Amino acid sequence: GEADQLRRAMATFKFTGGVSHFQTKLIEGMKAKGYTEEFAAKIFSQLEGFGSYGFPESHAASFALIAYASSWLKCWHPDVFCAALLNSQPMGFSAPAQIVRDAREHGVTVHAPDVKYSDGNNVLEPLGPGRFAVRLGLRQVDGMAQGMALRLIAARDAPYASLQDLKDRAKLDAGTMRRLAAADAFRSTMLDRRQALWDARALKDAPDLPLFAQTRDEGHELQFTLPQMPTCEHVVADYQTLRLSLKAHPMAFLRTSMARQGYTAAGDLPRLRNRAQISIAGIVLIRQRPGSAKGVCFITLEDETGVANLVVWPQVMEAFRRVIMRSRLIDVRGTLQRDADVIHIVAHHLTDRSDALDRLSKDPMQVPLARADEVRKPVPNGTHRHPRDVRIIPRSRDFH
Repeated sequence: GEADQLRRAMATFKFTGGVSHFQTKLIEGMKAKGYTEEFAAKIFSQLEGFGSYGFPESHAASFALIAYASSWLKCWHPDVFCAALLNSQPMGFSAPAQIVRDAREHGVTVHAPDVKYSDGNNVLEPLGPGRFAVRLGLRQVDGMAQGMALRLIAARDAPYASLQDLKDRAKLDAGTMRRLAAADAFRSTMLDRRQALWDARALKDAPDLPLFAQTRDEGHELQFTLPQMPTCEHVVADYQTLRLSLKAHPMAFLRTSMARQGYTAAGDLPRLRNRAQISIAGIVLIRQRPGSAKGVCFITLEDETGVANLVVWPQVMEAFRRVIMRSRLIDVRGTLQRDADVIHIVAHHLTDRSDALDRLSKDPMQVPLARADEVRKPVPNGTHRHPRDVRIIPRSRDFH
């Protein structure tokens, strides 16, 4: 037990002097076993020295190997790298939206999930000699059960005549059909998201009661031409159901207004001079507050042009703590600092502008509550929001 305590004291990332607590006991014990005091002191000195660098050094070697292998794979096979990271979620700092955005910026073609083409996992589809596209898997659809995905894949022996045909052949429940429709996964059947949602809402799981089994025929259902869903609503729906969007970035719909107000896009930061005073806004990807940073908080923001790194000093963190910890979209005023190609923004003032994302999330298929349902679903503060609207953008990856 004492030997294990010594091992734990040596195996630490921070030198806390834990090994020194064993000095007297170790040296006296060695002397009792016949070793000289000089030799015992030398052995302890070596143990103490290893405790300050040996364990971090061994980890650095393994991290270096992992970093090299990952960099090589991303450089030469970015499509494989993207699919593998998506299939390993949840993990690491990057959410699916950032993994896909980075892959597309490096020339990778990414296809949306589809009931006809998608596997359960994210897979590669041949594009030509040595080139592949990433096909997003059914696992990306929020709430999609693995068993339902396997049934769907197994029932692809012939084209589907309708959503009801797909539901019956694959033995899917109505909830799964609505999730697939909300995720815009019926494009290969010539149904866009709005039409698929409309048709999926007519599907049901419960069989007809015997009394009405012979009188079920209600005549031919009327067909309606539904208006096209605006792109901004598509993007919000994509984030709600897939945690990413291939159609656009949410910040792109705010750019015209932000440009008029003098906001800088993340992609324009390399062209600005050092110490420039700027305003920038973006979706929060990562919040970090390492123990070794003496209270400094680091935030990574993203807009449609790229990412920006914020440095928040302790006094600013204290003044804007609520904004920093709760915002999904942050408006930042600060000073640009650059050292060669490394650019940071030292934040002076931060504002929560998550309300701007709410304006993109008008659900066109929202069904109003019946008066009797108002007791079951009370409306807070006199307003009603669709349950998915609470998560317009997935939560950031926060490490403290």
